[in-house]
Parts: sequence; structure tokens; C-alpha cells
Amino acid sequence: MMFPFLSRTGHFSFLGNPFEAWVAALAVTLGAAIAMVFVRAFVLRRVANVARRTRTRLDDFVTRMLSQTYLLFIVVFAMYAGSTFLELSARQEKFVARIAIAALMLQAAVWGDTGLRAWRDQFSIGPVDGERRASSSVLCFISRLLLWVVVTLMILDNFGINITTLVASLGIGGVAVALATQNILGDLFASLSIMLDKPFEVGDFIIVGDVLGSVEHIGLKTTRVRGLGGEQVVFSNGELLKSRIHNHKRMQTRRVAFVLRVAYGMPEDLLCRIPNIIRAIIASKPNIDFERAHFFAWGQWSLDFEVVYHYRSPDYILHMDAQQDIFLEIYRRFQQEGIEFAHPLSIVRLDDPRLAETFLRRDGAPPPPGPAFH
Repeated sequence: MMFPFLSRTGHFSFLGNPFEAWVAALAVTLGAAIAMVFVRAFVLRRVANVARRTRTRLDDFVTRMLSQTYLLFIVVFAMYAGSTFLELSARQEKFVARIAIAALMLQAAVWGDTGLRAWRDQFSIGPVDGERRASSSVLCFISRLLLWVVVTLMILDNFGINITTLVASLGIGGVAVALATQNILGDLFASLSIMLDKPFEVGDFIIVGDVLGSVEHIGLKTTRVRGLGGEQVVFSNGELLKSRIHNHKRMQTRRVAFVLRVAYGMPEDLLCRIPNIIRAIIASKPNIDFERAHFFAWGQWSLDFEVVYHYRSPDYILHMDAQQDIFLEIYRRFQQEGIEFAHPLSIVRLDDPRLAETFLRRDGAPPPPGPAFH
């Protein structure tokens, strides 16, 4: 009668390997496990120290990911290292290799899932609007779902399961769903694009076409803008991104240009003094950079001066207060200098004296002096 754990020579044997081989494999397994645990703790401690000294979030993500290195996977990797000291059949070696590869894929998936959740959680810290937080949660969910689906398919393929039919079915089903919900998906991905690219945020004053207003809500499908008249204008995210958007909140300075119209008949010396008067008025105001003032056009009923300056603030109310001060000062100085503003004026010349007398009598004016017209 033969004992299953004794070889023909009477020595201990299991799966065709002697006692010494099993002792060596066990020693390598324990050593590899202890070494990997030590390396994990050492690297995690060093990265955590670096993360505390820096303001970037990448090292925080790495620290959180490394902290999710599970002991179970470490043991599996250590056992695979120990198995290399055993004489195994081709089938046994293939099985052990597949277990190790599956464990490596699962650990990589856990790291990726942890990193995605850490990226999502950064939108829960600080003054972040709820719409952006919701969009980040949706993007994180889609990314995590895609990650685990890919890892699952890779593990199944690693164990020799034919996944071609499954992948084809998923592809056909995905195309059908995408075609049925292409408008919704388009707005959803547009929302994610707004979240990542940040062309505007809640509270920004934007101009889209003929709509002016403040962004009130950025949702998964629509963006709502509060118009100047108090009405709420709703845009689909897809159509909004296709439009040209003017974001006034991100304006650093305002370029202001206006035209002053002076009446014909002004003396030449007064006309020459107007640019210097305007320059002195605007340059004396705070937060304003004067650019130019020129006599630039002969109008139908006025002499036109163009004035340009830059206001060093995006605040619209402050800009209007400064412009009002400038206009009042110009009006005051023009009165002091005797410079007359132009008013719309039309001159009609009538060559027929009888027709002129008829118009004058119709308006109630006395006839012009001179001989009467018969």
C-alpha cells in the first residue's frame, strides 16, 4: 500500500515535489509577502509626506490609490513567486499564472476605481455648485462602469472564455441605445464638456446670440440663463456649445468708445482744444487709461470726435458710474468754453418765392418784407 504523501523512496512528496521544494516555496512566499507589505508601507509613507508638502492633487490621488493595495492580492502575488520553485505540470503552471494575472487585473481595477472616486470627491470640497458636482458624479460613474466592464472582460478572456460573442452583443446593444438617445447623450456629454472645459460657470454674465443674462443653472441636459428682463431662458447644452458665447464676467478691462458731436460753426481754436480738454478730463479719473480723442468725421449736421479709453475693472456698475462722471465733466467744461453740442438739423432751400410764402403763411409766420407776390 502506497501513502499519497510519500514518494517511492519513502520521502515526503506532494504534487510531485519533495519536502525541500515545498519548504523553499513556502519561504519564498513568506519573504515575498513580507517584502511587498514593507515596500507598500514605505512608499505610502513617502508619498504621503510629499503630498502634505505640496498643493497639487495628483500626489493625493496616488496616496489614496496605494492605500487600497489589498493584502489578499499581495498574498496571491507572493504565492505565484513561491510556485516558481516547484515543478508543476503545464496545466498547473497555466492555472497559477491565470490566477496571478487575474489578481493583478483586479488590483489595477481597484487602483483605478479609487483614483476616479478621489477625482470625484474633489468636487465635494469647497464652494462648488451642485450642478458641477452632479456632472462630475455622472462622469465618474460612467468611467467606473467602463473600467469594471473592461477588466471583467479581460479576466474572462484570461481564463480562456470566448468573449467575442459577448463583446459583439454589447456593441450592438450600445449602438441601438446610442441611436435611440442620441439627443440626450449629446446634451449629457455637452454638460460634461462644460464641466471640464469651464467656458462659463454659475453666476457668469454671458451673451449668446441676442440673449443676455446670468447663468443660473447648469444641468445634465439644459443650462438656464436669467435674462435682463427677468425671464428665464433655457438652452440645451448641445446647442449652447455650438453657439458663440461671450463671457463678460471674465473680462479684465472694458474698452469704451463714444462719439461727441459738436455743432458746425465752432471757431478753429476751440475745435483744436477739444481733444486736449477730453484728455485732461479722462486722465484725471481713477482706474481709467486714456487712449485717444480725435476729430474723425464730418457728419451731416455735426463735427464728430471719437473718444476711446479703458476702464480697469469688469464691474459694469462701476464702469457706468465712471462714464457718468466723465460725461458730466465734459458737459460742464463745454459750457464753460462755449462749445455747443450739435443737434439734428435739416435745412430746406426753396427756390420759388411764392412757395416759400405759402409755407410761412401756413405756419402762421408773417410774410417776409418786400413787395407782395401776386
